[in-house]
Amino acid sequence: MVLWIVIPLSLSLVSFIGTWTVYGLALSNNHVCSLSDWGFNNCSGNWSTECCLPPTISSSGARAPENSLFTATINAASFLFLLFCIFNHAHVMERYSCHSMLSKIAMIFGVLAAMGAFAAGNCNPGYLKLLHHLGAAISFICICFYTVLLTVLTGKCVLTGFEKFLYPLRITSTVIQTIVTICYSVLFAQDRYFYIHLSAVFEWMLSVNLELFELSYVVEFCFFSSFMLSNLLNKREEEKPLIIKMSG
Repeated sequence: MVLWIVIPLSLSLVSFIGTWTVYGLALSNNHVCSLSDWGFNNCSGNWSTECCLPPTISSSGARAPENSLFTATINAASFLFLLFCIFNHAHVMERYSCHSMLSKIAMIFGVLAAMGAFAAGNCNPGYLKLLHHLGAAISFICICFYTVLLTVLTGKCVLTGFEKFLYPLRITSTVIQTIVTICYSVLFAQDRYFYIHLSAVFEWMLSVNLELFELSYVVEFCFFSSFMLSNLLNKREEEKPLIIKMSG
């Protein structure tokens, strides 16, 4: 059913439009410095209203009025990403149950990434810095593993017939996601404003790259069947008697 493509489309569009709108509002209110402004900022780390913050995704949504839109965007994106993970796993289970374990592991990383993003989006970095950074770290790390596993599944499972095009594109996207995540993590921990600003650029690159990766799954979602989730639930029901027999 073609209607299933609403999930990856909505996920990509909500993430892209929401985060960049938040950044635009923060920039117009002088709450963050411009991504194109590489000048030294002697207010780095200072949360006073007179100082603009490094233009990270999080700092863009740290102050009112854009903080409400930031939280709403992250919450919506986290929920859609959760659905994306579950439905994609259901599709693999329906067509290639032999790769169920790999798909389940991928789904677990995806769910953890969604939970981490939800925590980061609802813990303002100005007041709950530790929880915000912990949630963001879990999200970024789990997304790396998730994209790697989904790319491996793309190479193993012929779900659409377009894998010869999708597979190299997803390999490229996964390599970018992994390398940029490492660079972002190293630079974010530095004290100099230049490195923090560079880490912010890398963070936006991660966001856009992930959105493009998710958008590529419009192809898979076109081939979803209406019985996909019911088949997944039925398989779980069939496993229950087997578990009872083994425990007995």
